[in-house]
Amino acid sequence: MTDKVIENNQVTVMGEVISDFTYSHEIFGEGFYMVDVRVQRLSESFDIIPVMVSERLLDVTESYIGMFICVNGQFRSYNRHEERKNRLVLSLFAREIEFVDQLEESAKTNQIYLDGYICKPPIYRKTPLGREIADILLAVNRPYGKSDYIPCICWGRNARYANNFQVGEHCAVWGRIQSREYMKKFDEEHIERRVAFEVSVSKLELIEEEDY
Repeated sequence: MTDKVIENNQVTVMGEVISDFTYSHEIFGEGFYMVDVRVQRLSESFDIIPVMVSERLLDVTESYIGMFICVNGQFRSYNRHEERKNRLVLSLFAREIEFVDQLEESAKTNQIYLDGYICKPPIYRKTPLGREIADILLAVNRPYGKSDYIPCICWGRNARYANNFQVGEHCAVWGRIQSREYMKKFDEEHIERRVAFEVSVSKLELIEEEDY
């Protein structure tokens, strides 16, 4: 069962370490730390992905800034309570980390596969230039009765397809993790720059339960 669940959330990311480790939390005496990895897109831009690493996986007292790593793991979420409400926080939970000398131009540096369930009605819209977008929220099961809630964004034909999805339907998604800056406005005087993380979908399909 556990292996089956792990298969439903698979991420491989390759990029440059751009921060030192900061302490996150501890579970059963095992410390977990956060580090930022810059992942190049096909264009000139890049995504900065937060990676959660166990102190048993890597020496978190060392600095690896400027080094290139390949991380295999899962995209996970948790709710952090702030400003009298919960905020969804996402990060890449590392299961394996490998250092690489350099990134080949042809390397697939950012890949994710998710197998989960639609847990909110899709939100379909068009940009001012007419580009079609649909937002879906996918609940991906984890062992021991837990789930991760992963926001996904679909474009064009995928957006039209996703717009017809119903809450509770079983869905598979392929794509990449992307970071996106936005401004959070609290009142006229207080605006805060924040970063959201989501899956940019390249392919998705519904899974028939009887075939699963």
